[in-house]
Amino acid sequence: MRRVVSLYLPAWPTDRLRRSGSSAAPPDEPLATVAQDGARRVLAGVDAAARRLGLRPGMSAAHAQALVPGLHLVPAAPEADAAALERLGLWCQRYAPIVALDPPDGLLIDVTGAAHLFGGEAPLLADLAARLERTGIAVRLALADTPGGAWGLARFGAGGIVPPSGAAQALAPLPVAALRLGPEAVRALQDVGLTRVGELTDKPRAALRLRFGAELLFRLDRALGREPEPLAALAVPETPCVALRFAEPVGARESLERVVADLCTRLVPELERRGLGARRLDLVFVRVDRLDQAIRIGTARPSRDAAHLARLLAERLALVDPGFGIEEAWLGASRVEPLAARQASHLAAGPQAPDLAALVDTLLVRLGAARVYRLAPVESDLPERAVRRVPALADPLGAVWPTDLPRPARLLAPPEPVTAVAEIPDAPPLFFVWRNTRHLIARADGPERILGEWWVADAEADLARDYYRVETEAGERFWLFRDGPMEAQGRWWLHGLGEA
Repeated sequence: MRRVVSLYLPAWPTDRLRRSGSSAAPPDEPLATVAQDGARRVLAGVDAAARRLGLRPGMSAAHAQALVPGLHLVPAAPEADAAALERLGLWCQRYAPIVALDPPDGLLIDVTGAAHLFGGEAPLLADLAARLERTGIAVRLALADTPGGAWGLARFGAGGIVPPSGAAQALAPLPVAALRLGPEAVRALQDVGLTRVGELTDKPRAALRLRFGAELLFRLDRALGREPEPLAALAVPETPCVALRFAEPVGARESLERVVADLCTRLVPELERRGLGARRLDLVFVRVDRLDQAIRIGTARPSRDAAHLARLLAERLALVDPGFGIEEAWLGASRVEPLAARQASHLAAGPQAPDLAALVDTLLVRLGAARVYRLAPVESDLPERAVRRVPALADPLGAVWPTDLPRPARLLAPPEPVTAVAEIPDAPPLFFVWRNTRHLIARADGPERILGEWWVADAEADLARDYYRVETEAGERFWLFRDGPMEAQGRWWLHGLGEA
């Protein structure tokens, strides 16, 4: 099912000015842009501080200055705003290949088949919002099945994620302006008491068409997914890409696989000419109804292997709905890295380590980037901080685990409380109870005392743990610790399982 993000920038003109340094207004003082409307000067854009003081776009500049004497006014520059919005759209292609402009203050991103690269839809939206807010750009996001539904929720609703097939319910309480209707159509509906989207869905369509015209039903059907809405994707001129057009629409899986192989074969010479390797490929199929279908794959290392790239893209073809047929396809390398030519093998070469890049790429496509990683050591005494996830083929970080401090094969996160009994202070426990099961200890080693990292947090200045490696009479091995001396009534915890 199609999933589209609407990115709404409520203060885009002023945010752009502050980011570019074109305005001398301090961040906490109101700022607005002003444009000429006939003989009047009116506000074209206002920032959050000005909006809190009651200023709105369309208000006369003289009235605004009377209400807010300290208001900073800057001439509006719609051409510069549009150019910056296009640059932001190209940057947003890091999230999905299909990004369309929604001028003057928004973007639409078709994330169908791409959200898994970020761990799901919620992490994708969180990452996008966090990156924009860190750069001083106010943003409101909504994700729905249709561009129209996402647009209305971002501007007139609370934003967030609408579950599949839930657009009608989410749009029902919103004002009719959320359907992207013009001011005259909105006033006409309000004059007869129709103020909410949900009120339109209950009315006879013939009566609505007769009184308000076909545009109202067209906007309503697009918002609810009854009418397809294609997006005009931004294209990066410098991105290596190739395209194919077909005399007759295609849709069979075998035909799409041949198309993918042909596109990869055509793209590789262009990458070779530039000395680049693909790290991310975007494949877009244009259907006869102009509803684009896109898939994206990533690679662990730069690659120019056409057969390998075609296999990775073919893994994602199950997400493509050809509809009544596909009439055009294009493939672009949206992320590339330098890749110099090298000799694969020679007679004097000795034994070489196996190249795992192809295996890692296949796992990335099938499982998602969040599930393919390796563990790397971190210089920390606390076991839960002594390891972190890194990309599967990342270069060594330089840190190593101490060989004289063995650790179990598996750590529990977080540690689980257990009930343990020790014969004397600082002695290993005689037995412990974990998950209602009693374990009698046959052999033990310890304690190994680990202190808190006071330079990380003041609360850890008094942290102390005594760890014990134990083996039960059944041959099972565990890693226990007590979070304080026995006389201080320290509690016991199970932190690790398996051979240390």
